[in-house]
Amino acid sequence: MGKVIVIASGKGGTGKTTTAAALSSALAAKKYRVLCIDADVGLRNMDLCLGLSEMALPNFCDVIEGRVSLDEAAFQHPSIPSLYFLSAPSLVSPEEIDPEKMRELLDSARRSFDFTIIDSPAGIGSGFRLAARFADSAIVITTSDVPSCRDVQRTVMELRSLGIEDISLIVNRIRPKLLKKSNQNVDDIVDTVGARLLGLVPEDHSVILSANNGIPLINYTTRGAAAAFSRIAGRLLGERIPAGEIKPIL
Repeated sequence: MGKVIVIASGKGGTGKTTTAAALSSALAAKKYRVLCIDADVGLRNMDLCLGLSEMALPNFCDVIEGRVSLDEAAFQHPSIPSLYFLSAPSLVSPEEIDPEKMRELLDSARRSFDFTIIDSPAGIGSGFRLAARFADSAIVITTSDVPSCRDVQRTVMELRSLGIEDISLIVNRIRPKLLKKSNQNVDDIVDTVGARLLGLVPEDHSVILSANNGIPLINYTTRGAAAAFSRIAGRLLGERIPAGEIKPIL
């Protein structure tokens, strides 16, 4: 039985969607069968991060409404064969989607995939609850700035209120010099958020360049953020991997 992981953040701009795409790609590169679901209803951008923006793809509402099966709708990535993608609807609000049908979709995904990674909307509104409610675990994303840490702390509380206790943290877009000047360290961030640390990702211009060029990050480079996400994928699989030295790639 596969595992469903929701990727969440308290605010926009933390790199939640790029994290979901990169982590899905890194797990698939390790030969695990991975389904990446864009659940950011109405504001979908996952296709850009995966290099699939030119494709006309079914969305998860097509599946839950019975128009197509999950096997038919899940689009196999052309350059990462173990990675499959299911897009978000653009003209439906989260309130219009039956949560029980979402549960059925994720149960089906557990039977067909080793991992299902859900990119939830930022914040803690109805779209977030729809995406997170039936997940097995959660990964929350924050940057080092205080507002981001405070917002993701609230996200952790909301996830626990939904019954999700397996919650881990990725600190994204780290700039060591800025962190030092702000008199913060990673331990301070972990204490504020209240979730165990899964990984650290440096600020890296390759994240933007890969999305702009329609190339998945792990196919664009093996350095910087791409290397960090590969290490994080290994930790998710139970490997004992050190965090690695954090250097911004600018």
